[in-house]
Amino acid sequence: MKSIFEEISKKSGDSEFFVEIPDGYVPGKTKYIVITGTVISGIGKGAFSSSLGFLLQKHGFAVESVKFDGYLNLDAGTMNPFRHGEVFVMDDGTEADMDFGTYERFLDKNLSSSNYLTGGRVFSRILKKEREGAYLGRDVQFIPHVTGEIKYFFRSLAMEKKPDFIIIEVGGTVGDIENSYFIEAMRQLSYEEGQENVCFINLTYILEPTSLGEQKTKASQLGIKRLMSAGIQPDVIVCRGERTISEKAMEKISVYSNISREMVIDCHNLKTIYEIPLWLEKQGLDKKVLRRLGHKPKEKIDLDEWKNYIRRIEKPKREIVVGIAGKYTGLKDSYASILKAVEHSGAYWETGVRLKWIETTDVNKENVKDALTGVSGLIVPGGFGARGTEGKIACVQYARENNIPYLGLCFGLQMAVIEFARNVCGLEKANSTEIDPKTPNPVIDILPEQKNIHGLGGTMRLGGQDVHIIENTLAHKIYGKKFVRERFRHRFEVNPDYHETLEKNGLVFSGWSAKEKNIVQIIELKNHPFFIATQFHPEFTSRPLKPNPIYREFIKACIDHATNA
Repeated sequence: MKSIFEEISKKSGDSEFFVEIPDGYVPGKTKYIVITGTVISGIGKGAFSSSLGFLLQKHGFAVESVKFDGYLNLDAGTMNPFRHGEVFVMDDGTEADMDFGTYERFLDKNLSSSNYLTGGRVFSRILKKEREGAYLGRDVQFIPHVTGEIKYFFRSLAMEKKPDFIIIEVGGTVGDIENSYFIEAMRQLSYEEGQENVCFINLTYILEPTSLGEQKTKASQLGIKRLMSAGIQPDVIVCRGERTISEKAMEKISVYSNISREMVIDCHNLKTIYEIPLWLEKQGLDKKVLRRLGHKPKEKIDLDEWKNYIRRIEKPKREIVVGIAGKYTGLKDSYASILKAVEHSGAYWETGVRLKWIETTDVNKENVKDALTGVSGLIVPGGFGARGTEGKIACVQYARENNIPYLGLCFGLQMAVIEFARNVCGLEKANSTEIDPKTPNPVIDILPEQKNIHGLGGTMRLGGQDVHIIENTLAHKIYGKKFVRERFRHRFEVNPDYHETLEKNGLVFSGWSAKEKNIVQIIELKNHPFFIATQFHPEFTSRPLKPNPIYREFIKACIDHATNA
């Protein structure tokens, strides 16, 4: 008798099992963990997925994290941070959902486009294949072609990276129209791979109306029932909530979800997301998932280093205030990786870092002193467009003239160059051509290769690039090496026509592109306690136990400034 997998491996267009399988793929070598959400979005699936992957790594297994987002964008690159949070840039240049930052930080590994799937990517692949005649004359349908493309994506990742586990996070909630075909693909994946090779985990939110004062599970029951009606029986249900989930609530979830009580897990809000792995391990979730998928867990895993990291966050020896001058301050998710990089570095120095948010659209030369009162350091983050730029420039000038440690990131480098050109070099109305196309002194101009590009999506200098660090500079002291690799996301550069003037007046170019001549990547000032700006985004490579060197030394400078103030 043929197995189901042998049947689906048929290539005939007449077979209802028609689905493409990567050459050499063997079911069971890689196990799949599918994570869905019910009741509300933003429930913390990314933090949970990352925490579970972290624990599985501690058991000695290789893990890949994947996220599916149902939107029809090809990637997150053109999305406004106010709508979708930070755009996270991976080393290969993929612009992705901010959850990928959490994955990379927890798993301490670089991910790529092979880990990221959107509705737009699925359909663009299918339409390309259809035009090429790849479907053997068949009418192209959601089943089997859309669902087949999704399954092929995951099996290709399994063949490429050969992990023990692929953790698949389904964005949004069960019941969303844009997720329906993906949920069906996951049902088919379990059918084809065998239930012993696929584990379904549902995160559900337990409501607790203040007017009632008790936890209510009805919304969770209905959401889980909807998942079950799609043919997916969850193996584990993780209950989210503001406080500890009651035994009564978890018993109800167990009864109505058709799973044993021990497979219902409490994951209420904790002090930091870093506590999630410890809390899940305490309830034995990692061991339950491993046994469910036929693996033998370790009796004990080493979490001491992680616990020590949490201790340094929760019990710092001192506290400092760092200002962040930007224009997306109304949504902190816009700067998620920056916040995490600051947190990593604060923990490294056993220092609590309190942030002062400075909305630069409201800042000018007259009130900048008030805006920066009490800060021991200033960060000007990345951004696009003219709004708030004069406020950022005023903040940079104040930090430069008052010896406040300064870290400029991408756009923050450009603002620092403009400020220096205007106020030190005397270049009247110096600006970026992005902000003022008619500026008489375009000290910041568009990349040469960008001048003939008219679209927006995926057209910037993106991803990891090698940077040549100049010896006897602050940058070299920080990194301690001649070449480093960091991630970029920008279109504009320091205009080479102004390099000589800027350098002659004291601006130091301490980092250059390792590939192209005359492309500045790091600037700094000599006669300043700490003034450095990077064209790249060092926050994307910062990890909890390995803070990025730029952030690490910036926070140290802020501590010194606070101590000597």
